[in-house]
Amino acid sequence: MKKIILSVVAVLSFLTASQAQGWFRQPTPNDTLRSTVILPDNSVVFQIYAPKAESVAVTGDLPWNNPVKFVKEGNGVWKGRLADMKDGVYRYRFLVDGISVYDPKAPEAGETSALLTIDPDEDGFFAMKNVPHGAVAERYYWSETLGQMRRLHVWTPAGYEKSEDCLPVLYLVHGGGDTDKSWPSVGAAGLILDNLMAEGKMQPMVVVMPNGTIEVPGGDMMAEVPLFAKDMITSIIPFVEDNYRVYADQKHRAMAGLSMGGMETLEVVLNNPEMFSYVWVLSSSFAPGNQDVYEYERIRLKKESDRYNRNFKQLVFTQGGPSDIAYNNCKQTLALFDEAAINYEYMDVSGGHSWEAWRQNLYELAQRIFK
Repeated sequence: MKKIILSVVAVLSFLTASQAQGWFRQPTPNDTLRSTVILPDNSVVFQIYAPKAESVAVTGDLPWNNPVKFVKEGNGVWKGRLADMKDGVYRYRFLVDGISVYDPKAPEAGETSALLTIDPDEDGFFAMKNVPHGAVAERYYWSETLGQMRRLHVWTPAGYEKSEDCLPVLYLVHGGGDTDKSWPSVGAAGLILDNLMAEGKMQPMVVVMPNGTIEVPGGDMMAEVPLFAKDMITSIIPFVEDNYRVYADQKHRAMAGLSMGGMETLEVVLNNPEMFSYVWVLSSSFAPGNQDVYEYERIRLKKESDRYNRNFKQLVFTQGGPSDIAYNNCKQTLALFDEAAINYEYMDVSGGHSWEAWRQNLYELAQRIFK
């Protein structure tokens, strides 16, 4: 019998080809709208873009004796002001034509979605089973590179708290537009790792899921790659090794990333091969369509081939088959590795450029590293 579980979790869906078409739509006031604006007198202006709505209100932990009156402006933005707010933290939702709506412009809105889990046999590799479960912790660290507090998630295996053993570390990165909440939620990383540990199929390890998404001027996603790579070396790895009982040497470090996270993984490990023994690149490549980057990498790979072959115990590229939107770009990237005589493995799984493929990738790689 099919088991269908509907739950609300934090997750930002990956960028698909159909979504990419949205880049070419006509701009709207919603693109730059701030849904809440706190004024100097501690009053708050609530704003939501709802051009076809007949009524808008706001509800939540707000003063009931001071209802917010909304007015619709000509550009389709509804505005309402709430005066004399005290310092604090408040939950709120918009009511659009009587329907409760989570603020689509809230900072955490992109991480909030309903998650549908379908497990046909109730015993799949990412199913919730009656086994010892580890912990997924939300942690904050100071990024020297970005000059701000940043968040990451860390999975530790069942029993880690009572153990005195040091463990190896896998750094596992999400794709473009996602956040560090993606692997623990839609990626089902905790469940996959819990089940593998219970079945004795993987070595105990700590899995760190950092946030590879960085806001950059102009929204240039490729500009995020070197920034994240620097943050990994200068802040993320030192934070993990200072706060977790882990080994701090090359043979006990692995890194894997999907899509944009695969580009970030390549950026990190190719510049620091002496720091990692295991590297998995999932549905990714060098910067697609950028011939200058490919020529630079061609030269670098030839120059550093012996260094990479000497340091990487595993260098694995995977894709979701020919339907993966990164498929051709990856093949072009692998041609450069072939030309430089760099050792690597390649494999296809089902699913295209989707979490179906990447959950399979994690299931496979977790069983193979640190052995």
